Amino acid sequence: MGTPRKVMLLALFALCIESAVADWSKGTATFYGGQDASGTMGGACGYQNLYDQGYGVNNAALSTALFNDGASCGQCYLIMCDASSTGWCRAGYSTVTVTATNLCPPNWALPNNNGGWCNPPRPHFDMSQPAWLQIGIYKAGIIPILYQQVKCWRQGGIRFSIAGFNYYELVLVTNVGGSGSIRAMSVKGSNTGWIPMTRNWGANWQSTSALVGQALSFMVTSTGGQTLYLNNVVPYWWTFGSTTYTSNNQFDY
Repeated sequence: MGTPRKVMLLALFALCIESAVADWSKGTATFYGGQDASGTMGGACGYQNLYDQGYGVNNAALSTALFNDGASCGQCYLIMCDASSTGWCRAGYSTVTVTATNLCPPNWALPNNNGGWCNPPRPHFDMSQPAWLQIGIYKAGIIPILYQQVKCWRQGGIRFSIAGFNYYELVLVTNVGGSGSIRAMSVKGSNTGWIPMTRNWGANWQSTSALVGQALSFMVTSTGGQTLYLNNVVPYWWTFGSTTYTSNNQFDY
């Protein structure tokens, strides 16, 4: 009686392993930015100072195949070195979760002087050095990896920073949990209805409405499909570029 049960358990275990492996995609990874990741600040998502915005040092620039014209900004990826393809993995099958904060442009000059790793259609992560060293050995320069998109965990609520002038509002959305990125967004002044916004670049969304002097609410939909109504998150006395406004809400997915 024990033998069939053992065979069944082994079969179930094998199915679980096969399913887990199927969730991973293959890619490559390099690093940039120095030991403190200060060289990764700014970038094509517009997050500027990643320390202040809550993203820390575990970040990466995505190749064009993954960046999706900025729609992937803020997404989180679980990455591990593919030990079946290289001997340059850090011992112990370590993994690291990084946030997409930048674009790795085509024909980017990499540390090992091999250009083109970020060219389409290659899925490539140019990671901060602190993140990369959690899975790879420094002198390798580039390693094959396995990766999958995972849920982002953030401290506190979604944040909004407003730049622009007069009838042009450019809203940077940061500290996004759940799927980590925004699919759609609208703004509502205290004297207006809901006004659809469009992505300008990276994590910046724009409106061309007269909203100065009004309290602002945002309707935000994550790429995971969850919609939040963030009412009066920005007070009526806001000014362009003055501060960052934090909501009390966060995405679950």
